[in-house]
Amino acid sequence: MRTSSDSTLPAYDALVLGAGIIGTSTALHLQQRGLSVCLVDWQAPGSGTSHGNAGLIERASVVPYSFPQSPLALLRYAANRQTDVHFQWRALPAMAGWLWRYWRESAPGPLEQAAQDMLPLIERCVTEHDALIQAAGLQNLVRAAGWIDIYREPAAFAAAAADARALAGRYGLQADVLDSAALAAREPALLPHARMAGGIHWLDPWTVSSPGKLVQGYADLFCRRGGTLIHADARSLRPNTSGGWQLATPDGDLQAAQAVIALGPDAPELFRPLGYALPLAHKRGYHLHFQPSPDAPPPRHPLCDSRAGFVLAPMEQGVRLTTGVELALPDAPINRIQLTRAERIARQYWPLGQAIEAEPWMGRRPCTPDMRPIISAAPRHPGLWFNFGHAHHGLTLGPASGRLLAEMMTGEPTFTHPAPYSAHRFL
Repeated sequence: MRTSSDSTLPAYDALVLGAGIIGTSTALHLQQRGLSVCLVDWQAPGSGTSHGNAGLIERASVVPYSFPQSPLALLRYAANRQTDVHFQWRALPAMAGWLWRYWRESAPGPLEQAAQDMLPLIERCVTEHDALIQAAGLQNLVRAAGWIDIYREPAAFAAAAADARALAGRYGLQADVLDSAALAAREPALLPHARMAGGIHWLDPWTVSSPGKLVQGYADLFCRRGGTLIHADARSLRPNTSGGWQLATPDGDLQAAQAVIALGPDAPELFRPLGYALPLAHKRGYHLHFQPSPDAPPPRHPLCDSRAGFVLAPMEQGVRLTTGVELALPDAPINRIQLTRAERIARQYWPLGQAIEAEPWMGRRPCTPDMRPIISAAPRHPGLWFNFGHAHHGLTLGPASGRLLAEMMTGEPTFTHPAPYSAHRFL
């Protein structure tokens, strides 16, 4: 590790700003390639957006989450009474341009291209996680048993079953199509009066019982291997006089030849002052845990109610109920309406216990309108790199994205062509 001539702190090859799943994975991959790395965040690793998801390493999610195209669906959402999507009316003018582009990118042709562009990352998600899980000794947090998409309406289930068979055949995925009896056998605690139509059990994904602990475990591995973790405010990043980057801390300035912005929803606070008008929006989401009991056991697998847009996931803390998408202004207070609606539906078929927390957790998914992350060199600043915008799949894609960026930064051959993720597409 080099020593800076103008600071009492060591100088590094790379600063990675953000200790969520994306930043921590990036730091590990750079470290594996021989770079001295400092991982910087103002809070503990994995305690932000990476903490609050449904715990899915989603190998089966080969089609990005798109904007509805059907006029009937658009009319239904316009009433703002759905569980899977809720919006704050006064947020829409500020988001109108982003939403318009998201809608256009969700048309069949662009969506198919987005799926093909994302496939190399999705295909590597389990194997890249597995390498870190084994190295960090975190096998106790992970199950290779998949998750179940459940359906209450026969017509929706029939359509989903046909789609699942087509996707499984096209992409080599494993999926069990479960009628109501088979679904009840696989999840015996489903309430018998619920009259579920059926479910799709996606077998390739892995699930995590504590996403926050997983990221913390990856950060611990990074530190055991000689990496440095510092708590500091990443917003002080600026170019230094030697052509690299520096970051102010209470103990002095950190110096590095390269810097990576991996701050998820907070990335605009760094890239906008540098002159980058990248279209990164936030989809807010919530979770709340419910106490299991002998009469209310956790599900054997995460259960996703696609129509209502929520997941019931067995976690260390209890049964986690996660919500779909809320579109709101950054300073909007917590809104429990989606959780209330989701809980009401979930209790119709699952014996949820009492809520554990008095207040729900709220997080922000960083999303681009073309449904691809930004994994790229900063076009106008040598030595600056971007790794953010992973939307609903930050946990899924963290290690694969970290590997791709590390290959780019060190000049290695990349496992896939990085052009679809370049920041240039927005400039």
